[in-house]
Amino acid sequence: MEVRNRESQAPFTTVDGSTIISLLDSANAPVKNQSLAEARVPTGCSTQRHYHKASEEFYYILSGSGQMEIDGEVETVGPGDAVLIPAGAWHQIIAEEQLVFLCCCAPPYRHDDTFFN
Repeated sequence: MEVRNRESQAPFTTVDGSTIISLLDSANAPVKNQSLAEARVPTGCSTQRHYHKASEEFYYILSGSGQMEIDGEVETVGPGDAVLIPAGAWHQIIAEEQLVFLCCCAPPYRHDDTFFN
């Protein structure tokens, strides 16, 4: 059985600028097909607009509020919102109030699958 507590995982900054705590991924568990992380974007900050060629993502907003942009479409997001980000879709999240959200990727998140302008 694989159980990981967020307090035992070291945070890191992804190439898009968000701070991530990897909860379950290939770096800390025998994960093959997905990854789960907690992401934080401080008030007034945003991730860098990017896309992933391989990974489809879900964001699930735990706290805070902001603007989610996917391929030019913008929606206000807050606690309880789940967002689908298809593979290949340009996206960015902007925090109006510090955002904390779960990020699920399939296949698992990899730095080298993140592309910018």
